[in-house]
Amino acid sequence: MEEKAFQDYYAEDVSHCYGCGRFNEEGLHIKSYWDGETSVARFTPKACHMAAPGFVYGGVIASLVDCHGTGTAAAAAYRFEGRAMDTEPNLRFVTASLKVDYLLPTPLGPELVARGTVKSVGKRKVVVAVEVLAEGRLCARGEVVAVKMPGAMKKTPGN
Repeated sequence: MEEKAFQDYYAEDVSHCYGCGRFNEEGLHIKSYWDGETSVARFTPKACHMAAPGFVYGGVIASLVDCHGTGTAAAAAYRFEGRAMDTEPNLRFVTASLKVDYLLPTPLGPELVARGTVKSVGKRKVVVAVEVLAEGRLCARGEVVAVKMPGAMKKTPGN
């Protein structure tokens, strides 16, 4: 049986994000998983994700950091509460702050690997550091401050 990504546990009404929403046909479909105490997401940019010939657009890299960070935040919050991601009430996090440092031009073509490290977990806020690598080279580093999704953004009661 294939392992479910963090984002696969999101309620249907909050699964339309451009970066990680499974119901967004035009989106990036970023998927995050635990790899021990860190998280990992793998994403291969397409030609339409180009900034300049041969290189990935920085906004796509920021989206990868953002969605991997918020997905990791949700998974970390479940771990913090000692429960599985398929239990109620659902936890969904959104970005309160996103910082991205672009360290090297990111080549278009190779798979990008985002690795997340949880820096802190609180009742409503999780901070995640994310590194983005291409061919083993660190291309970008970011930090996501994620907060529990406000009720006004949800349609399904109890989420």
